[in-house]
Amino acid sequence: MSGHSHWAGIKHKKAVVDAKRGKLFSRLAKEIIVAARAGGGNPDANLGLRTAIDKAKSFSVPNSNIERAIKSGSGEIPGVTYDRVPYEGYGPGGVAILLDILTDNRNRTAAELRKIFSQRGGNMEGSVAWMFEAKGLITLPADAIDEDELMEIVLEAGADDLARTEDSYEITTSPSDFSVVRQAILDKELEPDVAELTMLPQNLVTVDGAIARRALALLEELDDHDDVQNVYTNLDVSPELAAESG
Repeated sequence: MSGHSHWAGIKHKKAVVDAKRGKLFSRLAKEIIVAARAGGGNPDANLGLRTAIDKAKSFSVPNSNIERAIKSGSGEIPGVTYDRVPYEGYGPGGVAILLDILTDNRNRTAAELRKIFSQRGGNMEGSVAWMFEAKGLITLPADAIDEDELMEIVLEAGADDLARTEDSYEITTSPSDFSVVRQAILDKELEPDVAELTMLPQNLVTVDGAIARRALALLEELDDHDDVQNVYTNLDVSPELAAESG
């Protein structure tokens, strides 16, 4: 596989903290609203909605929040209309940054993001989307199951690849096979640490020291913005710096 940036691990740890503050709940509700608006409020007939609901439940979002978001998206109750827009740019050290945005005011969001990039030593010039590939990503603790057994389960279900890092397994799938592979893992009573549709970098850029810290500061500030759903990057940092930031 193309390599899973340490930033993704940092972001996941941060998301668990965000969930306690309610910020992640808001993001997950937005995903449900947009999915329901695009494909209807029935998760059995709307794969995007099913995926958004499953992710919300994995972070213990209350059922009442999920139901309200579905009703808002399907028009049963009044709600805000969000536009999904990608924004692209570069951070310190030339790292590529791809942002997944849900906003009700594109002009305001663009101005605010441009200011963050500028203040943190980056810029929003140039295209980086071509450096990323849409994938399903599932990670499991390395001690959860034997590697050969897991390989048989996920490849039979349609996964593209299985890689082992020091302390985890990383399974990649095509977006269309993600739900089937995830269900095959759940059927074996295994609980993923991460199970999401994402954009994986095709190649990683390694930076360290002060430049890496500046790049991480930019990524974290972007991730804190209310309109930013996901931050994707090809940044790779040392395990020590990743641990420090996580």
